[in-house]
Amino acid sequence: MLFTKASEYALLSLIHIAKSQEPQDVDTMSNALDIPKSFLAKILQALAKDNLLKSFKGAKGGFVLVKNPQEYTLKEIINSVEKKSVNVFECSNGICPSQKGDNCNLMPVLVTLQNKIDEFLVSITLEDIIKNNG
Repeated sequence: MLFTKASEYALLSLIHIAKSQEPQDVDTMSNALDIPKSFLAKILQALAKDNLLKSFKGAKGGFVLVKNPQEYTLKEIINSVEKKSVNVFECSNGICPSQKGDNCNLMPVLVTLQNKIDEFLVSITLEDIIKNNG
């Protein structure tokens, strides 16, 4: 699966929020990050719905992190905004969409590859991203 702009924008917005001492509103982040306001609002709402962000209403409202940056994994962030698991191929989760899994020589390799990618995505935290250039 190719990561979409939603994943990129989610990561950029979480970095921005993590670096701030106060709740960050959509207008401010949209301007600061050069992300279309309506698209950013949709992404932030998805993250809030999945309890990765907390939102506050009102004049001093906005979004804040629910937990510490080291507790957010790259995999959970991407899964939240993409609304599906990060899979390299359709069958890399071990289920063959064409019902030919028993005769497939490729699926075991793809499942192994998927497991390695999942391990890697879980090993990277928001804090790691911030420390390495965020």
